[in-house]
Amino acid sequence: MPLSRQISTTSPVLSRRFADRLGLFYGAVFMLSGTHLPFFPVWLRAIGLDASWIGVIIAVPAVTRFTVLPLITAVAERRQALRAAMRLTTFATASGFVVLAFQREPWLVFLVYVATCCLWTPVVPLTDAYALRGVMSYGLNYGRLRLWGSAAFIAGTLLCGGVADLAPSSELIWIILLVALCGAASSLLLQALPPLPHGAGLARDGRSPLGHPSFLCIIAASALIQASHAAYYTFSAIAWKAQGFSGLTIAWLWTMGVLAEIVVFALSPRFTLAPANLVMIGAAAAVLRWSLTAQEPHAAGLAAVQISHGFTFGLTLVGTMGLLVRHVPAQLTARGQGYYAAASGVVGSAASALSGPVYAAYGPGVYYVMAAMAGAGGVLMWIAHRSLSLQPHNA
Repeated sequence: MPLSRQISTTSPVLSRRFADRLGLFYGAVFMLSGTHLPFFPVWLRAIGLDASWIGVIIAVPAVTRFTVLPLITAVAERRQALRAAMRLTTFATASGFVVLAFQREPWLVFLVYVATCCLWTPVVPLTDAYALRGVMSYGLNYGRLRLWGSAAFIAGTLLCGGVADLAPSSELIWIILLVALCGAASSLLLQALPPLPHGAGLARDGRSPLGHPSFLCIIAASALIQASHAAYYTFSAIAWKAQGFSGLTIAWLWTMGVLAEIVVFALSPRFTLAPANLVMIGAAAAVLRWSLTAQEPHAAGLAAVQISHGFTFGLTLVGTMGLLVRHVPAQLTARGQGYYAAASGVVGSAASALSGPVYAAYGPGVYYVMAAMAGAGGVLMWIAHRSLSLQPHNA
């Protein structure tokens, strides 16, 4: 890889140590997501919060992604303090979950969770930036570093699912807290990075991608399809538990979705379809997935539905990244990614907040709303497909 050739003399010992410690940190960061994403709503329900409150609280991380997150990552990059920012945010996250574990009033849970998420959501972008600096400095492979995060997500889900079968749901917060503390501890092992070379930075002479309708169509369509997962992220574990599934079964159902997503990412270099077509396939798969989920299928049906996560999430993401590569100038790539993250955050938070009262009123019928969102995203991409295909590839 070109990045790996930027350093001609690299100590194998330092390179291996960097990779091992970053892999451990990636594992801890994504294991927290694996325990939190499926089972945090179950804990909220167990301590007495109703569906409306749960929907609002689960929307908090999406809001911080387009408000606080860009500010923290920008400050860390300007000060060339990625490692320090990673340590600060992971310790702040663990502290936030310590306080959260003792809260029971809905408004207090909400406020503490807001404060926690303000410093938790920047952790992954900071870690990715640190990893890419390591790729350039030590000639490492990013995919192999990131793989530990995906594996740990599955391990965290299975861990919390197993505990859910042995302990009351109101105790699940302690598993989430324990994993958060592991992440904070592992941050202390991270190596310092060499300084950036002089002249590093983004081009500032390009126009904003927001001035191009094609770019707006890309991020709007993708945001709608990805936000259609909101009800699944928020209420799937609650609904499945009400259907009588064990915590370990719920964990395995989530794991199947992540495994399918990993397979799609691994095979993506072999895809020959146009990126817009991949997004439309992801949208069609999402419409089918959420329509079937609304029928409350049993275990075998749910397993099939979960495998489609590779299409609804993975294929949509692969197609979106391909479109952004083609239609966003190279010097504006970072800005384009920021706008995409902001759009996803806005639509995702709105979908999460909406899913609460809809679920309270119609139960699994909320998935029909999610199917409509995914369909809207697919239609938008279909409308824009012709204009996108006529635009030249960005060299």
